[in-house]
Amino acid sequence: MRAKGASFAEVLAEAQARGYAEADPTYDIEGIDAAHKLAIMSAIAFGVPMQFEKVYTEGITKLTQEDIRYAEELGYRIKLLGITRRAKNGIELRVHPTLIPTRRLIANVEGVMNAVLVMGDAVGPTLYYGAGAGAEPTASAVIADLVDVTRMHTADPEHRVPHLAFQPDQLTDVPFLPIGEVVTSYYLRMRVEDRPGVLADITRILADRDISIDAMIQKEPSEGEDQTDIILLTHKTMEKNIVDAIARIEALPTVQGKIVRIRLEELN
Repeated sequence: MRAKGASFAEVLAEAQARGYAEADPTYDIEGIDAAHKLAIMSAIAFGVPMQFEKVYTEGITKLTQEDIRYAEELGYRIKLLGITRRAKNGIELRVHPTLIPTRRLIANVEGVMNAVLVMGDAVGPTLYYGAGAGAEPTASAVIADLVDVTRMHTADPEHRVPHLAFQPDQLTDVPFLPIGEVVTSYYLRMRVEDRPGVLADITRILADRDISIDAMIQKEPSEGEDQTDIILLTHKTMEKNIVDAIARIEALPTVQGKIVRIRLEELN
């Protein structure tokens, strides 16, 4: 969509024709496939039981060319990310479209390539990169899994490395954070009437919820129109605060329709 300016439907049809997306693409485009992988990786990283049902999942079907273009103007690209992170009150476990700075390596993962970015306490950030779709990459991964299973069955039971890297009695019961408790930054796009005081009303609602603005674009209205787009990037805030603010902004008589919200990660 970004490289060719094509619509979501056109790109999906091409991906299916090439065998990159399933005939029923729901797991691909709704983030469910990524959520399965994330549940496994979170268990390996943090020694917690796999709990797929705890993953907050949001797909890419609502992404538009407008938001891809505005993200580029602001120095970001939109990627479908699965994010798991140990926070103060629990573990984040979420899949959703995300703005990330174009200078990050993971922002430049294109086509059918996948990447996993791991932040280790001692080693810092490491990136693992490779093909994530197609007949041969998929077959290679399946064979690797079969080899691993065979090795498990033939290894000395006392020296087996468990599948999730932690022995069952060593798993911890750290809670997973509900999405409303997650702290991150946000991209907001809203359609507003072009008249004085509109921006002041919006920023007042944000300030009342301790949400500060990092960057803003206000487009000039097209000739003959009295509406325009405002795009805001916020500093970090709790999700439930931004949800409340969006509801109140949408209730303003000068704001037209629904506000587009995409989460933002600096990954620094």
